Amino acid sequence: MPELRLSGIVKTFGPARALDRAALSLRGGEVHALMGENGAGKSTLIRILAGLESADSGEVTLDGALLRLGSPDLAKTAGFQFLHQENHVVPALSVAENMHLSRPYPQRFGLVHWTKLRTAAVDALGQLGASHIDARSVMGSLGAGDQMLVRIAATLLDDGDAPWAYVMDEPTAALSGAEAERLFKAIAALKATGAAILYVSHRMDEVMRLADRITVLRDGAHVATRDRAATNRDKIIRDMTGRDMTDLFPRHTATSGPPALLVRDLRAGGLGPLSFAVAEGEILGVAGLSGSGREVLLRALIGAVTRAGDLQLRGVPLAANPAGAWAQGLAYVPPERRTEGVMPRRALAETIALPHLARLSRLGFVQRRKTAGLVRRLAQDVRLKASGPDQPIAELSGGNQQKVLFARALAGDPAILLLDEPTRGVDVGAKFDIYTLIRDLAARGTAVIVASSDLPELIGLSDRIAILNAGRISQILPADGLTEAALLTACYQKES
Repeated sequence: MPELRLSGIVKTFGPARALDRAALSLRGGEVHALMGENGAGKSTLIRILAGLESADSGEVTLDGALLRLGSPDLAKTAGFQFLHQENHVVPALSVAENMHLSRPYPQRFGLVHWTKLRTAAVDALGQLGASHIDARSVMGSLGAGDQMLVRIAATLLDDGDAPWAYVMDEPTAALSGAEAERLFKAIAALKATGAAILYVSHRMDEVMRLADRITVLRDGAHVATRDRAATNRDKIIRDMTGRDMTDLFPRHTATSGPPALLVRDLRAGGLGPLSFAVAEGEILGVAGLSGSGREVLLRALIGAVTRAGDLQLRGVPLAANPAGAWAQGLAYVPPERRTEGVMPRRALAETIALPHLARLSRLGFVQRRKTAGLVRRLAQDVRLKASGPDQPIAELSGGNQQKVLFARALAGDPAILLLDEPTRGVDVGAKFDIYTLIRDLAARGTAVIVASSDLPELIGLSDRIAILNAGRISQILPADGLTEAALLTACYQKES
């Protein structure tokens, strides 16, 4: 089996050292998890493997021979395939056409040989165990998980250059449970052929299920590489953070204040009618399977989708548009920070200030000094690691980008905070910071609604959990003493 070794890898960006003699090995026929907090150096290491960055020092060898990786073409020639959570596809083309985008279409008499193109696609999908995908389907009609399977299957087309190593960076971040299960089966199929999978994820349960070995980076340096059988969740967290985290969810005592939000007969995009209330200082979790309406509820509350019903924020009718809702004290952190939350190439201060421009402006001009002061205060509140208010968001780690969105939400001192997948793609250290922030806000009287597919997160954070099924609330359960199994069972049960 091939073996890749990276040793003594150093990479600096100006005064910052992203990698400090980092090391990693990868063998054919294994799943090797790469873990570390945001900013630990994982992305930089992957970019070096992909030929997008060059190391300042250190060496990369394949079966003992020095390997040059100065460009993406060289990385491909070396047998690497990179799969990110963002699917880069052509939605209007068929599955078979998308699978052949990086290679010549088969031809016959100078024309595209469509039968051969589709047959090759079907065979590759079958090898991966993805025969449920119709090669003639329009790519845009598939879910994110099946689109990823198509991209993996494309590497198996019979042209003699199938990769031996797959690098998967947070591949399940945007997938449903069923889609993730299909991906796990595909990974097992690849491993059985002798391929190596470098699996980068913050999801501890996935890593402990899939990985043969686990490498942890911290502050750009190699901390440990262990067989899965020789480690556990607590050891990995200690390696990642340098400290023990015996209680990931800070202690919280629910308050019994008056209702901050009162919802009656809410209807929106297949959701409802549903009614519920959230008290000041309460954390209400929202659980539900994919398609249950969980994805719509918070967008309906903020006014991002058309809705009907009676919604009262502290006794006042809630505006049915995002600008009006923000102005009333309803703040929202969306599930997809890259596409719905941040402006990657703009200064982080601009993202934080965006919903609050009216109070940060004078005579139609934004007051930069006032804005910078607000941003600095909020950055301290959310423990944001950044060089200053003018730093582009694209330069921040994923966890710090998420903290920028929290800072934006807190800038208006909200009465109600809506959080949709608040720790998606965030490492365990940043998660602890975010959980602490949420609990502190609730302790000060802010009502919090958290929608999440992470069941331990919902149970650990919430006071009560509303279960959505087919657009209706089937139950509202106290979180205290609730098990993951009981919560999942409730998600499958329809309203009685």
